[in-house]
Amino acid sequence: MDQEKLVQNIKKYCELKGVKPTVACKESGAGKSLISQIETRGIIPSVSKVQMLANYLGVTTSELLGEENKKPAAGDGDGVSENEAIFRALPPDLQEEALRYMRYLAAQAGTHEDPKD
Repeated sequence: MDQEKLVQNIKKYCELKGVKPTVACKESGAGKSLISQIETRGIIPSVSKVQMLANYLGVTTSELLGEENKKPAAGDGDGVSENEAIFRALPPDLQEEALRYMRYLAAQAGTHEDPKD
């Protein structure tokens, strides 16, 4: 496990979600001091703590650990576009609302037929 990459990704996904890393660690159940323990004491977090934090941030554990094997998006070295990360950080009800709006815009532009019609 690349601990430096993990901490970097935690901070990145927290920023995208608009939450401080210590708050995310605490609210996810992983422990408020998780990041400082990784950085200063070199601890390797348990799988369950990584899973709790990934779930809270709306990403996969592989993404949080920096293990994704996806092709990088244009201008993005980590394989997750900024828009995708923002979307994933939304709670499920807002994700559905965003999808409805995108379908509406696509229908207005004549590029997409709504399958519900």
